[in-house]
Amino acid sequence: MTGARAPLATTARRSLAGLVSATLLAMALTAQEAPAARPAQPSLEVIISAHPGARAALEGAVLRLGGELGREIDIIHGFVARLPAPAVNRLRLAPGVSNVTVNGRLDLLDDRTDAPQGDPGTLGAVRRAINADDLLEEGITGRGVDVALIDSGVAPVAGLDGTNKVVDGPDLSFESPAENLRYLDTYGHGTHMAGIISGRGDGFRGVAPGARLVSVKVASATGATDVSQVLAAIDWVVQHRRDGGLNIRVLNLSFGTDGTQPYTIDPLSHAAEVAWRRGIVVVAAAGNAGYGSDKLNNPAYDPYLLAVGALDGRGTRRSIDDVVPEWSSRGDGVRNPDLVAPGTSIVSLRNPGSEVDLTYPEGRVGERFFRGSGTSQAAAVVSGAAALLLDKRPGLSPDQVKALFTSTASHLRNADPVAQGAGALDLKAAAAARTPEAIQEHVLSEGTGSLEAARGSAHVEMDGDALSGEQDIFGEPWDGTTWARNSWSGTSWSGGLWNSEVWAGDSWTRNSWSRNSWSGVVWTRNSWSRNSWSDTYWSRNSWSGSQWEGDVWARNSWSADSWSRNSWSRNSWSSAQWGEH
Repeated sequence: MTGARAPLATTARRSLAGLVSATLLAMALTAQEAPAARPAQPSLEVIISAHPGARAALEGAVLRLGGELGREIDIIHGFVARLPAPAVNRLRLAPGVSNVTVNGRLDLLDDRTDAPQGDPGTLGAVRRAINADDLLEEGITGRGVDVALIDSGVAPVAGLDGTNKVVDGPDLSFESPAENLRYLDTYGHGTHMAGIISGRGDGFRGVAPGARLVSVKVASATGATDVSQVLAAIDWVVQHRRDGGLNIRVLNLSFGTDGTQPYTIDPLSHAAEVAWRRGIVVVAAAGNAGYGSDKLNNPAYDPYLLAVGALDGRGTRRSIDDVVPEWSSRGDGVRNPDLVAPGTSIVSLRNPGSEVDLTYPEGRVGERFFRGSGTSQAAAVVSGAAALLLDKRPGLSPDQVKALFTSTASHLRNADPVAQGAGALDLKAAAAARTPEAIQEHVLSEGTGSLEAARGSAHVEMDGDALSGEQDIFGEPWDGTTWARNSWSGTSWSGGLWNSEVWAGDSWTRNSWSRNSWSGVVWTRNSWSRNSWSDTYWSRNSWSGSQWEGDVWARNSWSADSWSRNSWSRNSWSSAQWGEH
């Protein structure tokens, strides 16, 4: 492949909740004596984040508990207050509270972010919640394990810019023809996931800081992509998992569709299942409620895969109050999440100027970091954990990794038993458990079903015309039977060909876009070769919204009906993730 970076070339990377009733709150805090009637007690300054609409009620609660109000912090629907020390824990139990954090000097051992000390969303707090630091202290960092990330690309921001940190697989996104965008994350989702999985540097550490990432870009600046692109990406990962010094043992899929055809015939599920059966632990986001059917999202509903729901620690270090947020998909009672991991208000790497960064500036944490919630983030946490476990015990099969994670998970007493699956991930327990004799015996997928059904309700569009039916992004006919056979045998990619069309290499800058169309809409190279996107935009912090508008790169070039709104769950980037989702 031509361009600034070649596939498999290891390079140094540069810079990327509802209304709570005041009446209920008052009931919860009744019988509290006036503060004047109490002896003087030590006080603590705390940062309080509230569910949207609950801040006024919580301010009243602080006053009733003998506290004083401080400045407001709009980004978390919160405020600063000073409370008698014994009242802090009582306030944490009040309706409408998302988080109560004791304010103080930043603990540099907890990841060098601008988040408050004790913030449960920092990756230091996440690692402690899943007991990952115990392995890190043993020198188990994920070194030697490659994690494939099929997403919107990875930006070369600090924390992902170390030598041999990120390897670029093929760029299969709609931005691939533009050399200055190839491989880079213009959406912001992939960089956030990458930081969670294995970010490292300047006091910042992901779950598995020693693991290497193999980035396969499939999504453009609005998150737009098609199932056919994802299928090609998964096939590439499987067929090249051991090429050129690679050791891909984990595949992170922080997305899904609301397609509901049986997993036994669905192409997307089949591709992921093939990866599993070829020795790759496939970690799939369960899905975010409000999108799709009662089923887990596709491909997480395939029972072979490791389906991950989100955990909300409620802003405390104790697990007794942990819950599964309402937005984390429960499944249909037959196929439910396998386990849950932290996925609420997770602080990871920011991609300055990306779509997410510009659309949700309130999610920024300082200059380098960004806060997001979703099963996407939870899946990334589990992918990092899998890399650590495989570093410590490299002989484990995917079935054994899944069995270890689920058999040692910690049951959450106050969480929905269906939504939590086996419970919360406990990496220390998994690493210490005896290797199980684990072989899953579900009905195997055939993959011969409909490509259109795999898309569900999400369709990528160009100029109002949607890509639909049994055809890929080049308009090539889709034959599920032929593809499924080739996917299993490892022959779906031949050179740069996939489904009889050239998907990788110089072809992305040739006329292959002009030979086919969707519903008569012709693709031409000129649509993707404008010079308005300069490399210099990626090397400075003076990004503005205008740079993401105009010409063919306007945000509406790819319809919001694409995966940008649904499968990638864009709403999870708002600061409201401290409350309802």
